[in-house]
Amino acid sequence: MQRTTVDLWVGIFVTAGLIGLLVLALKVGNASSVSVSDGYTITADFDNIGGLKARAPVKSAGVVVGRVEQIAFDNEVLRARVIMRIDKRYEFPKDSSVSILTSGLLGDQFIGIDGGGDVELLKDGDRVRLTQSAIVLEKVIGQFLYGKAAEGGSGD
Repeated sequence: MQRTTVDLWVGIFVTAGLIGLLVLALKVGNASSVSVSDGYTITADFDNIGGLKARAPVKSAGVVVGRVEQIAFDNEVLRARVIMRIDKRYEFPKDSSVSILTSGLLGDQFIGIDGGGDVELLKDGDRVRLTQSAIVLEKVIGQFLYGKAAEGGSGD
């Protein structure tokens, strides 16, 4: 009798652990939050997308308003083209700007939308012209070190 009670508790803890792992996997995989099946797509071209990935969140004022649907390289303009699907509940002016931002110092990257002041709204298939590429940490450190080397090499 006592052996079956121990087996039951072990089974409960193993099941709880598996459920916890499933929830964690869904959180990491960005499977939760906004459903963007009903929405519109917009595109934006960037010089550098850094570590941005498909399914990354699109946020405005910290609220998830959409997801990155596709990332491709455009051979004509030699820039990365990002296609985003925005939930139909959220409307943005045509002169809005998009930036690739990072959660924390070394966190995941996402796209931030800053609304403009135009009365016309973005529609399905529109392109956002005002973009700011990702800040690549290695490039910033290299520029800082190069600047310090140039200061030290000038000599008085």
